[in-house]
Amino acid sequence: MNEKAFRHWRSALDGDATKPAYLLIADLIAADIDSGRMQVRDRLPPLRDISQFLGLNYTTLARAYSEAKQRGLIDSRRGTGSFVKGKTTSLRLNSGSDFEMTMNLPPEPESKALLQRIVDGTQNVLTQANLNALFRYQDFGGGPKDRDAGVQLLAPLLDNLDANQMLVCPGIHSVLVALLTQLHAERGGCICVPDLVYPGLKAIASQIGVPLLAVASEDGIPQIRPLEEMCKTEQLTAIYVNPTVNNPTTKSMSPKRREAIADIALRYNVPIIEDDAYGLLLEKPIAAIANLAPELTYYTTGLAKCFGAGLRTAYLYAPTRLLAQRTAGAFRALSVMASPVTTALATRWIEDGTLQEMTHAIRAESRERQRLALQHLADFRLQTHPDAFHLWLHLPGGYTANPSVLAAHFRTKGISVVSSAGFCTNNDPPDAIRLCLGGAVSRSELEESLRLLSDTLQHPSHLSGMVL
Repeated sequence: MNEKAFRHWRSALDGDATKPAYLLIADLIAADIDSGRMQVRDRLPPLRDISQFLGLNYTTLARAYSEAKQRGLIDSRRGTGSFVKGKTTSLRLNSGSDFEMTMNLPPEPESKALLQRIVDGTQNVLTQANLNALFRYQDFGGGPKDRDAGVQLLAPLLDNLDANQMLVCPGIHSVLVALLTQLHAERGGCICVPDLVYPGLKAIASQIGVPLLAVASEDGIPQIRPLEEMCKTEQLTAIYVNPTVNNPTTKSMSPKRREAIADIALRYNVPIIEDDAYGLLLEKPIAAIANLAPELTYYTTGLAKCFGAGLRTAYLYAPTRLLAQRTAGAFRALSVMASPVTTALATRWIEDGTLQEMTHAIRAESRERQRLALQHLADFRLQTHPDAFHLWLHLPGGYTANPSVLAAHFRTKGISVVSSAGFCTNNDPPDAIRLCLGGAVSRSELEESLRLLSDTLQHPSHLSGMVL
């Protein structure tokens, strides 16, 4: 023990009799870290040595180290001693809400010209439209103009579109609620899902009592042989897939895999729910599974990921006109209608090109953020897509921190992280976390959070207090 380095501790103890010694020592550790006297990973003196030097009993020093550990200043492990952990810089939450830290938000472009175009479009809709009409109840699915806008939007992804099979809906989440409710009532059975799936689907299924059955998958994409075996042996309500820039793994199904899934669905007459929430983000769109099994596939996408999460407008393309009408009935019972005002805005922005410009801006910003992530997290195994605003990070081999506890820790620092357990459907979550690169956070704030994330993962001993 270097006694010289701790003489100021003894002086402080002699000069302050108003505070319990164990609290004062914890304060001294914090002050030494702040001043740079102590550095991260510096080893503290053994309890017995420092207690003798300071003239305090062993129990007091043990309590002082425990207090410092609770404050997140040091790390202690039996057999290795106590080490300085340092203070972790906290980043402010975007809106003061932990809820936002669990959502996969697109980045918000800062183009003043684009934002002004959105403002102008909003004003034009509100000044030129018949406001009384917008404030009335509407038929579910949108009017002819809104459905035509949906056809225009989905034309790069779907073939031979019929506006009579298009429904305008209040968000993809509402689409999934309606489809699970309707299909389960008609067919019974389970929804076949990958072993990693959008958490919202898990919540919906639990809420309305629809069982999920996990099929063996690769990065959230169903494997063909297990899927076919499940279709043979199980009563399935539908096959749910998230084929493009999968949430959470960022992987996209190959055309060959899409063909194989469509073939299985056709041979066993099992409907497909194609949740293509990220399909419009890609610079080069991938043709939908709905083109391969049109009579069985319910295809849905929306504007939350390619414009903004607050624009709760989605589009459902049903297999037939009759099924579109039947599904509209389910929607009407569950959510009455999509907001006519929001729908009018969405239609305007599709028609005048604002949506396309916004999507382009989000894509460009996402690529810059992916570049920063690859730069700061180069030492880790990442799965990314250049047009995505999230990534899938595998924890290093031998890492002992529970991903759920780790994710909760990062969210307290303002970092938008979700554990693999949130997506898992087979009770065997991988050691991985999803990191969102979007939201209102600036690039400089993103870099700060990436540095914090990297430092924490490179020095897992800092998190020993959270190991389960």
